[in-house]
Amino acid sequence: MNDEKWRRDVARDSERLKEAERGRRSLLAQTVFLGSLSALFVAPLLGGAYLGRWLDGMGEGYTVRWTVNCILLGLAVGVINVYVFIRKHW
Repeated sequence: MNDEKWRRDVARDSERLKEAERGRRSLLAQTVFLGSLSALFVAPLLGGAYLGRWLDGMGEGYTVRWTVNCILLGLAVGVINVYVFIRKHW
């Protein structure tokens, strides 16, 4: 009886270890995940900077109002993108 219990425990632990190995993310998967997060954050930020610079160039004189506001908007959009992506894929 004791031998049978030991075998069940070993089999159960073996299955747990196999499941843990299948669930582990590889270095490549982690790198791709981090790259996706970076792109989701940086793209709206740069888009806001270029849009703001273009809008500032349309007006008279030298201002940075649109640039700063669009960068802040891009920052907010990037943070929301990263948050939604992590919630969905983590």
